[in-house]
Amino acid sequence: MATVPSVSYSITVRLEVPAGGKAVSQLTHAVENAGGVVTALDVTTAGHEKLRIDVTCAARDTEHAQAIVDALEKVEGVAIHKVSDRTFLMHLGGKIEMQSKVPLRNRDELSMAYTPGVARVSQAIARNPADARRLTIKRNSVAVVTDGSAVLGLGNLGPAAALPVMEGKAALFKRFAGIDAWPICLDSQDVDEIVRAVQLIAPGFGGINLEDISAPRCFEVERRLRELLDIPVFHDDQHGTAIVVLAALTNALRVVDKPLSEVRIALAGAGAAGSAVLKLLMAAGAKHLVVCDYRGVVHLGRDDLDSSLRWIAENTNRDGMTGALTDAVRGADVFIGVSAPGILTGDDIATMAKDAVVFALANPEPEVNPDDAREHAAVVATGRSDYPNQINNVLAFPGVFRGLLDAQANTITDAMLLAAAGALAGVVTDEELGPNYIVPSVFHAEVTQAVAAAVRDSAGGRPRTTEI
Repeated sequence: MATVPSVSYSITVRLEVPAGGKAVSQLTHAVENAGGVVTALDVTTAGHEKLRIDVTCAARDTEHAQAIVDALEKVEGVAIHKVSDRTFLMHLGGKIEMQSKVPLRNRDELSMAYTPGVARVSQAIARNPADARRLTIKRNSVAVVTDGSAVLGLGNLGPAAALPVMEGKAALFKRFAGIDAWPICLDSQDVDEIVRAVQLIAPGFGGINLEDISAPRCFEVERRLRELLDIPVFHDDQHGTAIVVLAALTNALRVVDKPLSEVRIALAGAGAAGSAVLKLLMAAGAKHLVVCDYRGVVHLGRDDLDSSLRWIAENTNRDGMTGALTDAVRGADVFIGVSAPGILTGDDIATMAKDAVVFALANPEPEVNPDDAREHAAVVATGRSDYPNQINNVLAFPGVFRGLLDAQANTITDAMLLAAAGALAGVVTDEELGPNYIVPSVFHAEVTQAVAAAVRDSAGGRPRTTEI
């Protein structure tokens, strides 16, 4: 539940009020008294006796939205006609569409775009399959693939319920990087079937973005696809998160003047995101890390270690710490949470080292209340848009794929991920850097370009051209 009114629960109430009197002014008061926020009030039809008005307001959740409607209905002379949920309206018919990039106005253009002219292009690609990257949508297309097993923080909702999220991801690809992305929601959670399905559709794409596939299944899917395909495979829940976390931590440590190689880091979450964050931090030079899952500190003495947890136990926790997350946090310089809501308190943050850094990234409810954390930590980041320092994957994946596609890359490496994180951190200038500004806005004009250039250079590629 949102704690304050949010546009995510925005409604528009169409109603009629008497043309005279105080009814119009009472509408705003009614919404505010119910705890909502009026964002627009539009008179759609005016008459001598009646006014038809659209009142748009933000609520905390669906129950609160209904309470606002009830409050409006109690205003004397008000007649409610229709209530529209603006988020659902945005999704009617889907959020993306396919458009032709070439005109089809006459017979000549049709003959070049389709038969008989297109046959020449098909024959050219048959002679040299690499030409597909120049002469087809493969050059600028990404498949956004899910099995619906880990949709946002909502769990295993299945492929149909995952589709709105994948559509949104495709829209972000287009908005921020000009990439044509296609939602692919697979009706299977079998690793073999997922891998085979993606392998079969891969010829039409220049990259694969795996999304909302639960751990540990996602690790094997990604590993096998990287072995099979000649295009980059990127699991955004893992590597997109890791890039933005590393970039944000780089700048947070600049704020508190602590080197990455020396800070003690407590990491909550050993799943897809946690494992990827851990490995990228280690690749960047972090040495003192302790990882916790729902059973507490991951260490070699535990009897429940699968292959992923065993790797973590063997490569972290140098001092052999045991116990709970609160034990790992005590004295740590950095806490990074990619786990569950409400697992720490402000008092726990108070036990951390001086000038602590706290990244509480569980969404929508963080691991610790950000306001409580700010009382004790020097820098606090969350995954939410209503607090400073939002750790948002859209800061990474559009630029990463723009760089990969421009370089016509066949794979993605740790060096590219590190380059992306470094470029993202570098967008924040010394003059801008501060406790409340360690990552740029997702709408910052330089983000995608900077990340794309870094990835492209790391891949040894050149910017796109249009030469034939």
